[in-house]
Amino acid sequence: MKNFRKTASLAIAAAMSTAMLASVVPAQAEVTGTRLGVLTCDVEGGLGLLIGSSKEAICAFELNDGGVEEYTGTLGKLGLDIGVSGESVIQWIVYTPQGQETGQYALAGTYVGVSAGGAIGIGLGANALVGGSTKKIGLQPFSIEGKTGINISAGLARLSLEAAK
Repeated sequence: MKNFRKTASLAIAAAMSTAMLASVVPAQAEVTGTRLGVLTCDVEGGLGLLIGSSKEAICAFELNDGGVEEYTGTLGKLGLDIGVSGESVIQWIVYTPQGQETGQYALAGTYVGVSAGGAIGIGLGANALVGGSTKKIGLQPFSIEGKTGINISAGLARLSLEAAK
C-alpha cells in the first residue's frame, strides 16, 4: 500500500508538471524575429537536490546555412527539483530579433528562463530561455525534452554555453 501511495503521488506530480509545461512552452506562431537554426543538447543525468540542480551539457548548433557549431555548457535549475533523472536530449529553435547580426559562436553566453518537467520512467520537460552574450538570442523549445527517471521539477533555468575546444 505504501508503494502504491508513493507511485500515485509521483504520477500526480508528473501530471501537474506536464500541465505547467503547457504554459511554459510558447506557441510557434508567437515567435517573431530571425530563425538562426536548431540547438540540440545532450544533458547528463543526475540527482535533483530539492531546491536545484546543475548538469553538464554537450551541444551542437545546426545553423540554417548547414554549418554546425559545437558548445559545452551547464544547465542549472533553481526551484523544485526532486528525484533522479537519466541523460536527456533537449532541442531549441534559436532566434534573434529581425536585423540582429550574429557572428561565429554567437550562442556563447548565459541564458535564463523558466523550466518544468516530470518523469516516472519516461518523462517530459521544457526550458524556454533568453540571453547569450548579446542578451538578444531566444531559445524556444522545439521538441519536448525527453528524459528518463523518477523526477519532478519546476522553476528557473540557467544555461551557460561556451565554444567547445
